[in-house]
Amino acid sequence: MIPPGSGFPTDHATSATPVARHAADVQHLAGSADTLQDVDARSSVCRACPRLVAWREEVAATRRAAFADQEYWGRPITGWGDSTARIVVVGLAPAAHGGNRTGRIFTGDRSGDWLFAALHRAGLATQPTSTSAYDGQRLVGTRITLPVRCAPPANRPTTQERDACAPWLHRELALMRPYVRALVVLGGFGWASTWTALRATGAAVPRRVPAFGHGREVNVEGGPTVIGCYHVSQQNTFTGRLTEAMLDDVINRAKRVAALA
Repeated sequence: MIPPGSGFPTDHATSATPVARHAADVQHLAGSADTLQDVDARSSVCRACPRLVAWREEVAATRRAAFADQEYWGRPITGWGDSTARIVVVGLAPAAHGGNRTGRIFTGDRSGDWLFAALHRAGLATQPTSTSAYDGQRLVGTRITLPVRCAPPANRPTTQERDACAPWLHRELALMRPYVRALVVLGGFGWASTWTALRATGAAVPRRVPAFGHGREVNVEGGPTVIGCYHVSQQNTFTGRLTEAMLDDVINRAKRVAALA
């Protein structure tokens, strides 16, 4: 596991960064974060969910055979990208041997291959792949973030884990509220979490939020346009439920909404 303050490219934490050990700590530390860098630093050392801490650290210690020579990140994944982004992508992301290994969201796994390739085709990423925190990749007018920051067993966080982690996303979106024009939400889990987060920021969320659907679009009065997209999981991309054309359509729609086209 890579310790905070070691100089890793995506690490904003130091040995002095306060650590959340309970859900109440997350609420306090997220709510008092003044900048995105504070949110990233504090969330990256969070230990509020014992099951997730044990799992992510076990994976980082045992490793997959193909990555046995690598030092795993082994800590919570943070949002990443442009701090004044007009487009924010939200989706469940910290894969055990992807982000949990590389330390950067949607990096080093098949889901990330799909997402970054689409962002590159749209001119929102400088490279078509994201393989390592050291690869020089950069997002343009875009940030990617997530509702649960630790890799969960079987890719299924519990309701309690989701709720404990939620304040990090809430604060992140609150700090970005002056800039964001479009939210691309990957999957039903992200869809539900995003509306909860928008309510927490004081956005004028509709009383009845439409059910998740690919391409579903909801305009928030005085706020961002929220666009649903099937998750870039292998289950969806391998079966053809999500195609490159479908993903490109959503990303390009977000570009138009955000006036980045």
